[in-house]
Amino acid sequence: MTSSPAPRPPLDPARLATPAGWRTEVVEATPSTNAALAERARAGEQPGLVLVTEHQTAGRGRLDRAWETPARSSLTFSVLLRPDVPATAWSWLPLLTGYAVQAALADRLPDIALKWPNDVLVDDGSGAGRKVCGILVERVEAPDGPMAVVGVGINVDQTLDELPVATATSVSLETGEPVERTGLLAQVLGSLHGLQGLLDDVDSLRRAYAHVCVTLGRTVDVHLPGGDVRRGEALDIDATGALVVGTDDGAFTVAAGDVVHVRSA
Repeated sequence: MTSSPAPRPPLDPARLATPAGWRTEVVEATPSTNAALAERARAGEQPGLVLVTEHQTAGRGRLDRAWETPARSSLTFSVLLRPDVPATAWSWLPLLTGYAVQAALADRLPDIALKWPNDVLVDDGSGAGRKVCGILVERVEAPDGPMAVVGVGINVDQTLDELPVATATSVSLETGEPVERTGLLAQVLGSLHGLQGLLDDVDSLRRAYAHVCVTLGRTVDVHLPGGDVRRGEALDIDATGALVVGTDDGAFTVAAGDVVHVRSA
C-alpha cells in the first residue's frame, strides 16, 4: 500500500517576491486560472496580474487536454500580458515562456530541456523525456486591445501515484528532496519577467531556445489538425517559432499540431 503524502503547506503570499510592475493574487481553488484571467481581461483588467491557485479543478493544456493535480502539489498560475512587440512576434510567446521555465529550473534539474513548442521535460536520453511542466498561451480580445494569458502548470511535489500519466514527473521526484513552492514560484516569475525582452530580439531568442530544445535533431511524428500523421526529422525553428521538419519529400513547417518524439531504439 502506498502511504499518503505528508500535509502540504500553502503558498505564502507575504513572502512572494513579485517582479516590478506585476501583481499577484493567490486563490484556494478555481476551475482554470487561464479562464478566470481571460474573463477579467475582457472586463478591463490591466496587464501584469498573476493569478495563482492552490488547486485547479478543471485545468486544460494544449489541444484541450485535461490537466488536474492534487491541491498544493503543483504551481498553477496564469500571467496577463500585453507584449509591446509587433504581432509577428506574438507567436514566440509560448516558446519564450517554456524557455523561461526551463531556465528557472535548470539549477535544480540539470537535464531539464524543452520539447517543441513549450513542454518542459527532463531529458532521459530515450527521446521521450519526462514532462514536468505544461504551458498554454491564449490570446484575449480586451477593451484596450489584445492581451495574452500565459498559463503555466509545474509538477512540483506529486508522488508517482499522483501523476496523470507515466511519462510525467515532478521536481521533487527528480531531486529526491521536498520543494518549497513559494520560493520556486518567485524564481519562475522572475525568469519570465526578466526574459520578456527577448521578444524584441527573436534571433537571440531563437538561438537560446534551440540550444535547450531536444526536439531538434530527433525523429518526430507530427499529428496535424486534420488527423494526418507525418514522420520526419526536426531540423530547425523558423523565424516565426514554427518547427521545420524534413522528410524524403522535402521539408515542411509545423505551427500547430502535436509533435511526438519517436523513442530511440
